[in-house]
Amino acid sequence: MSAAVTTELKLIGHWIGGEPVRGSSGRKGPVYNPATGEQTGEVDFASAEEIDRAVATAKAAFGEWRTWSLSKRSELFFRIYDLFDEHREDLARLLTAEHGKVLSDALGEVQRGIEVIEYVCGIPTLLKGSYSEQASTGVDVYSIRQPLGVAAGITPFNFPAMVPMWMWAPAIACGNTFILKPSEKDPSTSLFVAGLLQEAGVPDGVFNVVHGDKVAVDAILEHPDIAAVSFVGSTPIAKYIYTTGSANGKRVQALGGAKNHMVVLPDADIDMAADAAVSAAYGSAGERCMAVSVVVAVGDAADPLVGAINERLPKVKVGPGTDPESEMGPLITREHRDKVAGYIDRGAEQGAKVVADGRETSPNGDGFFLGVSLLDEVTPDMDAYKDEIFGPVLSVVRAKTYDEAVQMVNDNPYGNGVAIFTRDGGAARQFQFEAQAGMVGINVPIPVPVAYYSFGGWKSSLFGDSHVYGPEGITFYTRGKVVTSRWPDPATSQVDLGFPQTR
Repeated sequence: MSAAVTTELKLIGHWIGGEPVRGSSGRKGPVYNPATGEQTGEVDFASAEEIDRAVATAKAAFGEWRTWSLSKRSELFFRIYDLFDEHREDLARLLTAEHGKVLSDALGEVQRGIEVIEYVCGIPTLLKGSYSEQASTGVDVYSIRQPLGVAAGITPFNFPAMVPMWMWAPAIACGNTFILKPSEKDPSTSLFVAGLLQEAGVPDGVFNVVHGDKVAVDAILEHPDIAAVSFVGSTPIAKYIYTTGSANGKRVQALGGAKNHMVVLPDADIDMAADAAVSAAYGSAGERCMAVSVVVAVGDAADPLVGAINERLPKVKVGPGTDPESEMGPLITREHRDKVAGYIDRGAEQGAKVVADGRETSPNGDGFFLGVSLLDEVTPDMDAYKDEIFGPVLSVVRAKTYDEAVQMVNDNPYGNGVAIFTRDGGAARQFQFEAQAGMVGINVPIPVPVAYYSFGGWKSSLFGDSHVYGPEGITFYTRGKVVTSRWPDPATSQVDLGFPQTR
């Protein structure tokens, strides 16, 4: 008789007040290794009462934290930078284990997050105000920016390290305390981050982690002691986060979905454009809000471009993220993999040409894999064009003219990112002027801004007025105050009931 083989599940709790805390709601969710299909962990789901505890802890910590000098906060963030730099591979391996992305892609994610930490090391400069001496006789006027209080971040599964860094780094550097509600699908990275921040010297209660589902999200959105909420995810949820949070008096930045177009003009370098399309469409298995999911081939570019993309597809190595030879890993869940695969059949039924079917090239086994897929002759009325697929399915739409291509970009309800490939500087200049999207690439397929600019889209890709990180991130996590000051000679003081005037 053989003994049954059991795998001990990793138990993942919250982080509140500087220590790990096991959940008490009795509700939990499974965590998988997407490359094998095995459940590897179980994450606690917070109740509204547990959210209350985290908020009370963060609120209590705010009073002391906001008094820290800018130079002391800057010194702390240099230590944070050094620790994250030292542990970047540890973070990347956690991403690969629970998200599935290949290790090189995970390392790239960590790097882009660390760049935001590096940016806020300069918080003394970023929070500089202005000063006007002698605005009126004996009167000086100056502006300052102050923290909001308790801020919260609700983050997606596809970038479990980078997107939270986009939020907590500027929020904490500005003097706020922070509560992170990461995706329940890959939650371990958030606890590793909490440990690193504690090691760097972040006071207990300044950074907290609560896991959960809609119960936790609603408790955050409705809590009266949370001043600001940041979100990245799908457009329907972003809209819900914005409307609910705003109705409860919160400052909200909610980044939604995307349908990013890459316009290729006839004069473009076809090989360069094909390389870019493959990289931008299939990197991280297409689970990026900045992935190129539509190539708009203009005029004579179409046939050679589709041929060049198709030539590259058999060379894309799909496999476990831990395999150094893998270039693309699995999707996040079995259900999502099946949903993405459904667009291939639906595309064919609606008139698209299936050039490459990823189901035919998926690795064997129980992992949530789907090979790279390419649909040609897609039209804007097809589901493959209208929906944010969020997987390794690239659609090619053929446009007769530049004007038709731009109109297609601008008619789309999303406005996150867009790119153009051309050798014509005039056409590129005209495109960046006309394209209705928040981030534009010229011969750059994924134009994610560097840390000292800000990330965010237009139209249904953003709810709220503020983009994340960079200068807008600093503005979002602070509020302005103008001080008018006079130290008069008592002998010149007098009653004046009129409206204050400068003179």
